[in-house]
Amino acid sequence: MLSADKVCKSFGGFHALAGCSLTIGAGSITGIIGPNGAGKSTLFNVLGGLMSPNSGDVLLEGRRVVGLRPDQLARLGLVRTFQISRELGELTVLENMLLAAPAQSGESVWRNFLTPARVRAEEGACQERARTLLQRVNLWQLANEPAKNLSGGQKKLLEIARALMLDPKIILLDEPTAGVSPLMSKLLAETISSLRAGGLTFAIIEHDMDIIATLCDPIYVLAEGRTLTSGSYREVVANQEVMRAYLGKAA
Repeated sequence: MLSADKVCKSFGGFHALAGCSLTIGAGSITGIIGPNGAGKSTLFNVLGGLMSPNSGDVLLEGRRVVGLRPDQLARLGLVRTFQISRELGELTVLENMLLAAPAQSGESVWRNFLTPARVRAEEGACQERARTLLQRVNLWQLANEPAKNLSGGQKKLLEIARALMLDPKIILLDEPTAGVSPLMSKLLAETISSLRAGGLTFAIIEHDMDIIATLCDPIYVLAEGRTLTSGSYREVVANQEVMRAYLGKAA
């Protein structure tokens, strides 16, 4: 579904990514772990089109996508969320969802006058899709609540539901359970697992190893901007290089 090949990204003299490579298989939940500063979020920024690499390649379903903007990648089926949720707080939960729906005729002023029936039909379809997705993530009861009033975990669920409005093939999740209660972490994990069962592909950056162990296979470990190793959870946690990367040489 998605691959990075020897991706490098530098900021001045700092090499955030130094030849990082990985492959995300269709229908998988691929985990990406590593110590702080390993380059995980920079990798997502490159994969998601927020940054262009200095060198290396990114392929989405075999197509080279380096240089494409996030909105162009979204139309191709790749969407990402962020560690700190980016809801529009003054708008309601439902309005946040409706803003994400792509290619709406009503965005053109003239079509509201020339084809009002088409605009109304599309708006109705978007509302129905938003309702279905909010029900799926247990947020429909809060549809008319300002998004700023949601809890941290509910905002993460809204991020996922809003991404689903784009009908993606793959979603990049950056620490979906960071700062979230254990109960909400469990709900997020169940939601992600259910969506994968429906055919969606995920890549997840996460520090909660229980979530990684529960959801992810394979797992890639990043350190100093490189792919240190990959494999199943059991293989990764038994790797001595991984222990040294997390805990230092003494470990």
